[in-house]
Amino acid sequence: MQTFVFLFPQLNFSAPKEEAYFKMLGPDDLRVTGDNENKSRLKAKEKKSRLSLLMTRSGSHENVSPEKKPAAKTTNIPPEEALRWSDSFEELLSHSGGLETFTQFLRTEFSEENIEFWLACEDYKGTSSETKLISKAKQIYAVYIDSDGPKEVNIDYSTKAAIQKNILRPSRSCFDAAQSKVYSLMKKDCYPRFLASDMFLRISNRKAPGTMFRRRSRSCVFSERGEAAGDSSVWL
Repeated sequence: MQTFVFLFPQLNFSAPKEEAYFKMLGPDDLRVTGDNENKSRLKAKEKKSRLSLLMTRSGSHENVSPEKKPAAKTTNIPPEEALRWSDSFEELLSHSGGLETFTQFLRTEFSEENIEFWLACEDYKGTSSETKLISKAKQIYAVYIDSDGPKEVNIDYSTKAAIQKNILRPSRSCFDAAQSKVYSLMKKDCYPRFLASDMFLRISNRKAPGTMFRRRSRSCVFSERGEAAGDSSVWL
């Protein structure tokens, strides 16, 4: 039985099926097929691409996207320094290594937009030029506040409405309420999980909390901290 192989130079069979299909279509066919199905999707994609490009080109937004910075070498952080991060959330953010490690942790939870928004607000409040202030305000709004923003933060409707009202003539306190709410969310929700995460425990050389072990006693079980829990039924 003979096998016939038909060669189509315009096709790349290593490419995905969709790509090969579109190459078979003529310009007119492609235009008819794509316009009807992907028009709204392309518009949304183009908008997000413009926002990302705007962030990349803006030198004033170096602190907005920590993921674009080289990752900190967390393995070189002394355990005693990492332990200080557990003193308070403020202590964690005051250390560059702590801030970078916490940002990496938030990425694992897909919530890094919170720390990036907080950093952007800190940078915004320190801007002296009125022209740059307006430009940064529009960027922060487009990226973090707008409902179509690529990194929209979770804030309540009234806070968002207040920002929308003042964004045309922004002041340095324009984002204070939103920044405070995001900060509180990270402190009360994300920070405790960070302290219990494998990432922090590994850097600080801590063991996971709640580990129990038994000592040779007929009356109690001791935790790692040496705290005794009475149990007259325990015999070793």
